[in-house]
Amino acid sequence: MERKLLTELEKWRLSSQRKPLILQGARQVGKTWLLKEFARRSYKNFAYVNFDETPGIKELFSSDLRVDRLLKLLSFETGVTINAHETLLIFDEIQECPRALTSLKYFCEEARDIHVVAAGSLLGLTVHEGSGFPVGKVNMLSLFPMCFEEFLSSSPSGEKLARVIASGDPELLKLYSAQLREELKLYFFVGGMPEVVSHFRKSLRWQDARAVQEEILQGYRFDISKHLNGKDLEHVLAVFESIPQHLAKENRRFIFSKIKESARARDYQEAIVWLTHAGIAVKVPRVTKPGIPLLSYQKQSVFKFFFADVGLLGAMAGLNPASVLAGNTLFNEFKGALTEQFVCQQLQSALDLKPYYWSADNSRGEIDFLVQDKHCVSDSKIIAIEVKAEENLKSKSLKAFKERYPEVSALRFSLSDLREQDWMCNVPLYAFSNRSFWLKSAQSL
Repeated sequence: MERKLLTELEKWRLSSQRKPLILQGARQVGKTWLLKEFARRSYKNFAYVNFDETPGIKELFSSDLRVDRLLKLLSFETGVTINAHETLLIFDEIQECPRALTSLKYFCEEARDIHVVAAGSLLGLTVHEGSGFPVGKVNMLSLFPMCFEEFLSSSPSGEKLARVIASGDPELLKLYSAQLREELKLYFFVGGMPEVVSHFRKSLRWQDARAVQEEILQGYRFDISKHLNGKDLEHVLAVFESIPQHLAKENRRFIFSKIKESARARDYQEAIVWLTHAGIAVKVPRVTKPGIPLLSYQKQSVFKFFFADVGLLGAMAGLNPASVLAGNTLFNEFKGALTEQFVCQQLQSALDLKPYYWSADNSRGEIDFLVQDKHCVSDSKIIAIEVKAEENLKSKSLKAFKERYPEVSALRFSLSDLREQDWMCNVPLYAFSNRSFWLKSAQSL
């Protein structure tokens, strides 16, 4: 598999301002594979330490954290001589050893020429942050489930389609639209968890993909139980299990009473925060206006709550694989919820953009997503995004929003072909990650 974050890791390796790196992300998004692959491509060798599989190695960090001492002992334990610039030292599951997390501070201060990366589940890193966390002494990167382009690149035939998307050529996109749609349907079911993708690409069996998805979901439930107990555990699991129910509504706003009739927001707010910090779910706050920065106009108490991965969402909801084969039926499931989930996921994994949404106070008008595009132009631009599950190109809410806020750019994502209008641009869902469309929209009012 080819992950886009490999490029960012290479930039880190070559940076003169390099610090020890923490690669964070939810469980099963491929952190371990990514770091080992990076080491194989860019270093002479690597020393791998897993604090979960070899708990005894924690003793090395129980007292003295001098770097020269740690390097000597780690070289002995791993059987790899750790040399400056030539060896990548990998600390996996670092959240299981808070003292190892603290040691990154000393690697930063005493041994910048030793390349150290640590992989950690957000579940554990959130618990330990603030107690020995090396604030200001580490670089941070986040890994998400595979985006659609990475999913395409995981098969020989898909690599060509990924190049079609990257080209942004309207003629090519139209020529290959049928194939791209079929691959998009596969992605809606399989999702972007690397182990699920790997099993499906090898066997081409829906059952294999679903079985791994169920294992991952059970693993999440186990991890939640591992870190919480009592009412906290009850609340987090209740919110976790309620996500498909909330997204199945036409208005996908999160309503606490949907968890159970007596549920009160104050009892479940911490559960929302916990699942968000763990990388299991994505909170999309409502904003009152498209101002810069969007963060200043958000209402934390009003939000949508998406899952980390579209495939896992389908597994939680019991999506029938047969719907993938029945024309565009898949795109109508949950009244477009899977399509919005897809867009939310791509905003983070493919474009590194924080999603918000807007809705009117006294009407049904709503904009599915708002983003502050920091990538396309030097001056940040607010872009309004409408999501269509099929080829329906009526955009009353988006047009009214554009007329109300003419300084905002407008993008619509649907299954229709690429087309530009005087006030907005329609982009095929499968071409979502091509930044050129975002740039065109950001430059036109």
